[in-house]
Amino acid sequence: MIGHALIHAPRPVAHPLSERWVAAGFAIGSVCFFVGPFPGFVQLVGARADAWTFFVGSLFFTAAAGLELAHATRDRAHRDATWWSAAIQFAGTLFFNFSTFDVLLSDLSAQQEDRLIWAPDVFGSACFLVSAVLGYRASARPRTMAAVNLAGCVFFGISAIASYVVPDSGSILDLAAANWNTCLGALCFFAGALMLARHNGGTNA
Repeated sequence: MIGHALIHAPRPVAHPLSERWVAAGFAIGSVCFFVGPFPGFVQLVGARADAWTFFVGSLFFTAAAGLELAHATRDRAHRDATWWSAAIQFAGTLFFNFSTFDVLLSDLSAQQEDRLIWAPDVFGSACFLVSAVLGYRASARPRTMAAVNLAGCVFFGISAIASYVVPDSGSILDLAAANWNTCLGALCFFAGALMLARHNGGTNA
């Protein structure tokens, strides 16, 4: 997912500074998604501050993905798998913007939570997974960063499924699985962002 368009697209004109901004955006967003579901954090800061942590993190994801898509569009002569991977990734971040913003709304029923929060989260996770698969297949060796990002997308997908709100009880299907898989996915994305930054510093990830 993260950074594949920047590494594998032909780059006639280098833009290392903006690529570092992409890595930084993904890294900050990953930290937010790692801290948000971490045990004890919501008790420490409160539910609303926790929700804002996720929303702010999603904005950093979107900013970084948008910049990456702009690079892929500029650097590629046609819309190949790498471009589509970046575009689908950007769409996924927009779904996360919707889902994390809707968490800030109060007094939602279980059905509204599934429609306004869970559904965009699932669509966003699906976009991330498709993007990661395309990015992995398009990546040249070594594929370490692509594999790490793919693993992160799988964790996010599991988290999305586990966070379904059961209408009869109003409770999350598996809160522990949702939280831990979000943390693990964010950790993978953070590692991918560091690899991207390292690659742009002149070392292969």
